[in-house]
Amino acid sequence: MTEQNPSPDQLIHGLTTLLDVETLDTDLYRGARKDGGRGRVFGGQVIAQALMAACKSTDTDRLPHSLHAYFMRPGNEDFPVVYRVVRDYDGGSFSTRRVIAQQQGVPILNMAASFHKLEPGLSHQDKMPDMPDPDSLPSEMEWRQKSIDLVPEKFRPFFMTPRPIEFRSLDAAAWLKADKLPPVQNSWFRAVAPMGDDPQIHRAVLAYATDMQLLGTCARPHGLSWMRGELMTASLDHAVWIHDDFRADEWLLYCTDSPWAGRGRGMNRGKIFTRDGRLVASVAQEGLIRVMKAKSGA
Repeated sequence: MTEQNPSPDQLIHGLTTLLDVETLDTDLYRGARKDGGRGRVFGGQVIAQALMAACKSTDTDRLPHSLHAYFMRPGNEDFPVVYRVVRDYDGGSFSTRRVIAQQQGVPILNMAASFHKLEPGLSHQDKMPDMPDPDSLPSEMEWRQKSIDLVPEKFRPFFMTPRPIEFRSLDAAAWLKADKLPPVQNSWFRAVAPMGDDPQIHRAVLAYATDMQLLGTCARPHGLSWMRGELMTASLDHAVWIHDDFRADEWLLYCTDSPWAGRGRGMNRGKIFTRDGRLVASVAQEGLIRVMKAKSGA
């Protein structure tokens, strides 16, 4: 097995190692750099590492049920990220934490997270939309191979790199085309190999994955793509509510929609269902979405 073609187990080991932050001191942690990462740090990585830092400061009988994060500056893959946790509250059932992520002494993200002891309660939920079973859809690598001619040459090595999270959908390549589509998309996703049984790492991986596909939803009605140099995009804030237990190494359905875009920003929402129809998480994000002049040769 070559470094360019890692196995699914190697991909998942790399992801869980990346997200599991190192303890430097009490309430002070360091997130590793992504192996081979270049340029801007993926926002989902910073969110997931911040969540793991908050988890390490909280009793294990309390699981994270919500997080609210603001991106202030882009992270740089040339440096690790340091996370400082503030223990705001520990009550009978809930704990709250604040996390400041910084590089070279400068904050890049602020996050608040809440933790809750499991308890019974009233129950209802939205119904999962109809969607073909993931096993009936092409694998991610299959549709990427078929779509490679739509990708600018400079992005092709990145486009074909195996990933630890696989997505499958009916119109997986739609974001590569100039078609104007409704601001809605449904995609199955899961980690590509088993991840063990720690619920905190499963929740961190879900938080990591929620920053994938979501921002592109508000671009669908406009037929524009960052890959063709037509858009400048970046996450501005990101919120996740985790409602129930799940496994990130089993298929989850990510249903996203965008109710509004304007003034250089786009609003996106998401619901995450298990394969058997349980609603286990909700997501909201506002992102930067600026129209750019297409670059020559893009």
